Amino acid sequence: MTYVLALTGGIATGKSTADDFFKKNNISVIDDDQIAHELMQPGQASWLAIKNHFGSEYLNADQTINRKKLGQLVFNDPQALAQLNELTHPLIFAQTKELLKKYHDQAIVVLDAPVYFESGLAQKHVADGVLVITLPKKMQLERLKERNNLTDAEAESRIKSQMSLTKKAQMADFVIDNTGTIKELENKLAQLLVKIREEG
Repeated sequence: MTYVLALTGGIATGKSTADDFFKKNNISVIDDDQIAHELMQPGQASWLAIKNHFGSEYLNADQTINRKKLGQLVFNDPQALAQLNELTHPLIFAQTKELLKKYHDQAIVVLDAPVYFESGLAQKHVADGVLVITLPKKMQLERLKERNNLTDAEAESRIKSQMSLTKKAQMADFVIDNTGTIKELENKLAQLLVKIREEG
């Protein structure tokens, strides 16, 4: 029986670092952000839904989605964000389910789903356990600004567009604080794997 561990948290809290650790330990990672990105390529399902709903003005000259322009809209307009999520989340979920079938013979599979709770995946009981990686808000803001080259206001609006880390932590099975070094995060993740394997 495969144990599916959903990995979530906030933007810039360290999920990619955790993904790298799991991959180094031969654990398959299904990345919902990557699935979302692929579905937004020209001609794909999310691309069609976005073009039909928001209009061609959100496309670049090469027909790819102008992610910056779309981001400016949805991160400042809760209604537009809700509409975007309604269009894309079911498509991402369908693709996630298909990929999970491929890994049915593995002991542990990690599902990196940044909006696991917001997208309704939690209600669908896709995972056997949920891990939330947390950071204090100030540290999250600094890391996000540095990583994405954003202003204070831009970083703040992106963090606000997601469910609060406090609320996610309350709903999780496992919570890891990522205020230390990469090595410290990896040690915590290694301990978590031991726990899951022992209980499994």
